[in-house]
Amino acid sequence: MSTVQISASDVNKLRQQTGAGMMDCKKALTETNGDFEAAIDFLRKKGAKVAASRQDRESNEGVVISRTSADGKRGVIIELNCETDFVAKNADFVAFANAIANEAVEQAPKSLEELNQLTIDIENTRLTIAEACIDKTGKIGEKIGVSKYEVIEGDKVIAYIHGNFRLGVLVGLSKNVDGADEAGKDVAMQIAAMNPVAIDKDGVDATTIERELEIAKEQIRAEGKPEAMVEKIAAGKLNKFYKDSTLLNQEFVKDSSKSVAQFLDTVEKGLTVTAFKRVALGA
Repeated sequence: MSTVQISASDVNKLRQQTGAGMMDCKKALTETNGDFEAAIDFLRKKGAKVAASRQDRESNEGVVISRTSADGKRGVIIELNCETDFVAKNADFVAFANAIANEAVEQAPKSLEELNQLTIDIENTRLTIAEACIDKTGKIGEKIGVSKYEVIEGDKVIAYIHGNFRLGVLVGLSKNVDGADEAGKDVAMQIAAMNPVAIDKDGVDATTIERELEIAKEQIRAEGKPEAMVEKIAAGKLNKFYKDSTLLNQEFVKDSSKSVAQFLDTVEKGLTVTAFKRVALGA
């Protein structure tokens, strides 16, 4: 046990440096004989233990951050989770999520695993994002971690955040033209609201098509239609599915007289969507 006298000002100084609780800071300084660097390590080790003990906790709250690079050619979405809405709304938590997103934009990791190994500045110390999440877990007392990471690249990428960091969208356009930013935002809002399954029918996977056809056929048979008509009617229902569920074929929410493809064509002939990502909190 330390014989060094730990003053209130020392505790407060460590608290300011680390963000840890007052009693935790006092214990850390006591256990390390007032050595601030050792006390910080002590708190981090405590944080790791807290993180490990909370691995089975649900962390479905948090924020979704969507961000693009300065040249507009790359965009990322990250979802940073915590356990409670109270923490999710905290300015420091949102700032931490933005710092992770900024690093992802700059470094362009290819996967969530690579993202977690990027380094980030936390209180004048360079930690990996995975380590920084453990550090935050120890200080906040809730399980903290990045659960989703998406990235797209293209001639023009637009980012959109909806509903107080509850949903993020990226849209890649085929050209960087006048009006692309506004048009991209409109399309991103469409994606947020309508949740398309693909850009167009060519992007719908075979399993989804098969499932939609089977559902349609069962509905048609339940209506008592002749078996000879089932295939034809089912094909019509599949086309309706494409219209409702693929982005370019959907009615444009801001002008239902046009499809999204037609809307983009009015901005610039041949302008289209090359990729999109949509991440909803907890989904």
